[in-house]
Amino acid sequence: MTFQRADILLPKFSKDSEKMQKWSVVACDQYTSEPDYWKSADEIIGDSESTLRITVPEIYLNDADIDQRIKNTNDTMADYVAQDIFTEYKNSYIFVERTLKNGAKRLGVVGMVDLEDYDYSVGSKTKIRATEGTVVERIPPRLKVRCNAPIELPHIMMLIDDEECDIIESNSQRTSSFEKVYDFDMMQESGHITGYVMSDEAAAELDRKLKALDDIDAFNKKYGVNEKSPLIYAMGDGNHSLATAKANYENLKKEIGENAKNSPARYALCELVNLHDKSLEFEAIHRVVFDASGEGFLKALEAKYDVSYEDGACGQNFILVCGGQEKKVTIKNPDEYLTVATVQKAIDQYIEANGGEVDYIHGEDVVKKLSEDVKNFGIIFETMDKKDLYKSVILDGALPRKTFSMGEACDKRFYTEARKIK
Repeated sequence: MTFQRADILLPKFSKDSEKMQKWSVVACDQYTSEPDYWKSADEIIGDSESTLRITVPEIYLNDADIDQRIKNTNDTMADYVAQDIFTEYKNSYIFVERTLKNGAKRLGVVGMVDLEDYDYSVGSKTKIRATEGTVVERIPPRLKVRCNAPIELPHIMMLIDDEECDIIESNSQRTSSFEKVYDFDMMQESGHITGYVMSDEAAAELDRKLKALDDIDAFNKKYGVNEKSPLIYAMGDGNHSLATAKANYENLKKEIGENAKNSPARYALCELVNLHDKSLEFEAIHRVVFDASGEGFLKALEAKYDVSYEDGACGQNFILVCGGQEKKVTIKNPDEYLTVATVQKAIDQYIEANGGEVDYIHGEDVVKKLSEDVKNFGIIFETMDKKDLYKSVILDGALPRKTFSMGEACDKRFYTEARKIK
């Protein structure tokens, strides 16, 4: 099966809520322009055992000491394993109830996926598909961490399209028969999380329901297409982390041949969530371009497109923010299907010609704050309808990078579980 049970590691203190609050930290690709967040996390953790010590936040990837940071990360992983701090739950699923900052509850199942069923290449027709373009240049620094790592910690969130909300959600009625393995408030006001090892009966039922999604005839009927292979699992978050796991596995196959298929590196730990989970709201991912002129960017747009600044103009709309001022911009004759695709292409071309650096931001307030400096400008997008996701990927392939996000940064997946990959 593509998604299956895993040998899942949790710290032996997983039922100690105070220790777990320091153990579990947010995905490494969050708060990339907010060093104060990571400084606060470091201060909260202090000398405690924590996933912050065995992951590399992306905010540090361009630092001069990044190689030493990666080595320290791998060494700490090895130390944690040698010190026997983990309990291993063999051949298990963990059912997760995550209470978000706003009080909504998101349900998921932690297991592992077979990387043989995933290909991040453009035009891929595998059962697992990227929902956004994979930037291969972002893989090498992550690969430096993974290739020498004895364990993995996922912030990968994978989606299924279950409109009946039965495959994952049905487990919420059975938690009294599951073993509760963690239950704690997450640091920096990021909500609450509870995890349960699912019973054998519930795990077997989940396997049966997921296997039914492999029916190609039912798939084609559902989406009105004529495909030869179904899209079952769509990437929600952590696309580049899964791509890194895939690259590491492909490298291993080159080194040891067919024996790689028997390696734990063939799989990647992740959380499976239903696209139609009531708490799951797509959020636009905005842009801030540093050391660049907002007016210069608009002139570049005007040279290529029919651009309007009228409120009622029809076309692809976004808000440009610069120096505390906001301006609605409409491109009336776009050459891409999605607004984010048109604007991202324009940003890339502008930076190539004029310099600057783009960052991808969750939350309009952060965009506005960073764009108060007239040397920067921000782009605020509207959010796509999540119901369009599967059909868009089936018909058009991966969406432009950073098209959408599932929730605010504080609601992202936190590192909690781990798995041996060597």
